[in-house]
Amino acid sequence: MNRITQAQAKTIIDAACSKGGELELKPLSVAVLDPGGHLVAFEREDCASLMRAQIAIGKAAGALALGMSSRKIGDMAAERPTFMASLGSISPAGIVPAAGGLVVIDEDGFPLGAVGVTGDTSDNDELCAIAGIEAAGLAAQF
Repeated sequence: MNRITQAQAKTIIDAACSKGGELELKPLSVAVLDPGGHLVAFEREDCASLMRAQIAIGKAAGALALGMSSRKIGDMAAERPTFMASLGSISPAGIVPAAGGLVVIDEDGFPLGAVGVTGDTSDNDELCAIAGIEAAGLAAQF
């Protein structure tokens, strides 16, 4: 396997949203991208706020583009704000420097795609992304 399948993406989304329900979080939006940054699947829960699709995709796309979690991208943004600011204009899907975006990897550490979750606090978004990835039998790069 060299990319997340449609079936795995659905499992990721369902499990991430289920985890959000279990934790009684605000409505979530979940994006799953393939290794090239193309959208495989997306779901927005009822009453999710505006721009959640763009934020979820930006978290996942940023993780893929820089090869690290969106949490680490947030740390990088604090350390290197000029560099991070320069990426906005060259990243077609955006880069959101807040936890909730994770690269999904195979057993050899190669990317299969990425997941971006948004809607609650960034820490909770990341917990839901992890739950979704694990439910699909896959691993995240932290």
